[in-house]
Amino acid sequence: MSSVLRASSSVSRLSRSSSLRVLLPALLLGAVTAVQAQTPPLVGTPAHQLSLSASAQTEVARDQLAVMLQVTREGSDAAQVQTALKQVLDTALNEARRATDGQQMTVRTSGFSIQPRHGRDGRISGWSGNAGLTLEGRDAARIAALSGRLPGMTIVSTGYSLSREARERHESALTEQAIRRFRERAAEMSRHFGYSGYTVREVTVQDAEVDGGMRPPMVMARMSPAMAAAEAAAPLPTEGGQATLGVTVQGTVTMTR
Repeated sequence: MSSVLRASSSVSRLSRSSSLRVLLPALLLGAVTAVQAQTPPLVGTPAHQLSLSASAQTEVARDQLAVMLQVTREGSDAAQVQTALKQVLDTALNEARRATDGQQMTVRTSGFSIQPRHGRDGRISGWSGNAGLTLEGRDAARIAALSGRLPGMTIVSTGYSLSREARERHESALTEQAIRRFRERAAEMSRHFGYSGYTVREVTVQDAEVDGGMRPPMVMARMSPAMAAAEAAAPLPTEGGQATLGVTVQGTVTMTR
């Protein structure tokens, strides 16, 4: 009886082993088929691509001057300080408005504030305030002359920048030049690689002022009223200097036979 049972058990194990040997290849084949079905085909991947860039630069004279002027007053009463500031600012604004000329010169206020002054005991001992205005435009000679004769105002900083009109004019020419250089370089490099031509796949155009925007402003030392009055007799000497504009074209081309 035991011999029969052992024989039956051996037959059962042999049957399961045979079934696994038959089933395993089928399972593996199904897994491979599933992986292949889930892997996206590499369709539309461009070949023979070339990435390159070209740029153009030029130096341009900064043509827009900005001069910031300020008046400072102190007193024991906040209302009196405010009134004194307004009187000086109104007079200066009226004088400046008569000299404005559109984009050649504009005037704008640039701050009006009053702060308390505290003594050693922490109590308010007085008030101080300041008000400012800014002259800006392309007529540097007029701005320099006017800034020196506004009554009660002291020059605190000056700075040159490139006007929007000048920037747009030069950037348009630089963009055309950079694009032409990009196309010439793409054609030349395609020939070196044994191709007869190319097609543009993607391209970006970037413009920038290489050495920054406005020339760092010159901050004027604070002077006494007597010194400020003497300084106002002469026009402000200024020099704008040069700005470097640049345009860069970057992109990818597909070389063609």
